[in-house]
Amino acid sequence: MAGYDAIAGIYDPWSRSVVEDIDFYVEEALHSGGPVVELAVGTGRIAVPIARRGIRVIGVDQSEGMLAVARAYAEREGVESLLDLRVGDLRRPPVGERVPLVICPFRSLLHLPNEGQKLEGLRAARALLEPGGRLVFDVFSPSPEDIAETQGLWLEREPQIFERAVWEESERRLTLSVRSGAAATTMALHWLPAREWARLLDEAGLEAIDTFGWFDRRPFTGGEDMIWVCRPRPPFAGRPRGAVESAT
Repeated sequence: MAGYDAIAGIYDPWSRSVVEDIDFYVEEALHSGGPVVELAVGTGRIAVPIARRGIRVIGVDQSEGMLAVARAYAEREGVESLLDLRVGDLRRPPVGERVPLVICPFRSLLHLPNEGQKLEGLRAARALLEPGGRLVFDVFSPSPEDIAETQGLWLEREPQIFERAVWEESERRLTLSVRSGAAATTMALHWLPAREWARLLDEAGLEAIDTFGWFDRRPFTGGEDMIWVCRPRPPFAGRPRGAVESAT
């Protein structure tokens, strides 16, 4: 994810239309009481609104360029004292604290290229939770329609900011290129269906207590988007039943 350094200056304009998840994660943070660890904190798109509500956030990201933008954003909003930014890998976050809430928004776990690394990330997040704590993250699995509509095309997502999606369904890999002027990068995202996320959560010692299909908290019924709300599985508990097992 250090490849985001190349587009740190255009990241916020590129993602300016992505606002539907902010209130959701702010609500989760308020419910937890804080502090919150945000893995792949980026430019502070989620962390700064949480800090504005008086909740301390420890933000971890590999990209120093993105963290610099987040730091400036926090200073403009007057919440720099509530935002503790640290350079690090979400599989090995430099966090010794235990917290009631860990979040990983905006599909960031999909940057981990295989199930083994995703499992590392989930286990690392679980290790940060205090008793009764929760991990909340969102991911996606694309629909055939989305693939057909965007495959290989350069699209102007925002004025003068272009992106191209190359989908490899057999590999479950999306290669996404972004460019605007001299700023450009290419990144890969690796998706999984819901049943495989459920298996990884189980292997990581986590259980889903809610699985939503969108940030309005509608139940997940097999669509593209998945929002997982998880907690450490109690010792000796079997695999949870219900929404996770029925997800496809």
